[in-house]
Amino acid sequence: MEDVAHPESYRSPLLAFPDAVAADGPDAGVAWHYGDPVGEQRAAVRGAALFDLSHRGVIGVSGPDRLTWLNTLTSQLLTDLPAGRTTQALVLSPTGHVEHHMGVTEIGEVTYLDTEPATAAALLKYLEMMIFWSKVELTTAELSELRIVGPHTADVVEAAGILADDLPEGDAVALPGGGFARRSRHGLDLFLPREALANSAAALMAAGARPAGSWAAEALRIPTRTPRLGLDTDDRTIPNEVDWLATSVHLNKGCYRGQETVARVHNLGRPPRRLVILQLDGSADRLPETGAPVTTADGRVVGRVGSVAHHHEDGPIALAMIKRNLTAGTPLLADGVDAAIDPDDLTDDAPAGPPQSAVDRRTFTDIRRR
Repeated sequence: MEDVAHPESYRSPLLAFPDAVAADGPDAGVAWHYGDPVGEQRAAVRGAALFDLSHRGVIGVSGPDRLTWLNTLTSQLLTDLPAGRTTQALVLSPTGHVEHHMGVTEIGEVTYLDTEPATAAALLKYLEMMIFWSKVELTTAELSELRIVGPHTADVVEAAGILADDLPEGDAVALPGGGFARRSRHGLDLFLPREALANSAAALMAAGARPAGSWAAEALRIPTRTPRLGLDTDDRTIPNEVDWLATSVHLNKGCYRGQETVARVHNLGRPPRRLVILQLDGSADRLPETGAPVTTADGRVVGRVGSVAHHHEDGPIALAMIKRNLTAGTPLLADGVDAAIDPDDLTDDAPAGPPQSAVDRRTFTDIRRR
């Protein structure tokens, strides 16, 4: 099971496709682009784009206790996850900080967990330590992920002979050649046997999908405000600060590690930070670095730069985690580059009044200090 996360030397077979330029950083091993990152983004909006996510880790969990066991370890209600359904979940620290984020898909009496390549090995290790007497078995799933995005997705996968019917969002289905397909708000994900990856990708391209790299994937993800673990989050991130509270947390399930922080901040409505989009100065000769500080004009640090990319319409943009109490209109610098918060992120969603009890006020203060 040691290869659940591909080694640093992993190289996708799709890098042998024409014009492929390899990515580095968290997406090392797959393509950064295939010669035209702007055209690749437009293909995802107007036609069908093929994204290589084969560097992500995939863990299979089997055994009669798998769902109840995962339910106790994660933020999501999984005890009754039906076959053919998909969701997301988090593993939190005792203080409610996000340690792992994963997709969860139930297919053929196996629960598949897919996660960032950099954290897959650590997630597997954590799960192995938590088995105790539960009747579960962990395996490395010999599957590689491709994602099809765009309005022509259903036509492409049918023409390629992979999937005859389009899937509703949240559904998953086993594929005849092995693996499975699932539909999420981000596109159609195909989890294919590793040995079939190159041929399946070629068939999808022949059917009309345009290969697209991580540059295009990041540029299209940033406007959706969807975070990536380790890029847009740090070791202090709680689910309430990002959209994972809506997609990966069940607020009415039983106890799990970190639940108290999530519930209290949700009831208060005032997470200490929030994930926003930054519009960056297009005349700058560089982009900010992920992890660099966001500062005010006088040098006060008010946040952290996350994912950064050139968008085909909006130009240079970034995600950033900033302090919630930042005044609207404050001039900002992202790693020294002039930046402005997207106006859609300046609405105040806090409750009308302060917390009503002294306990709530103390809790809010404690969380802000973390």
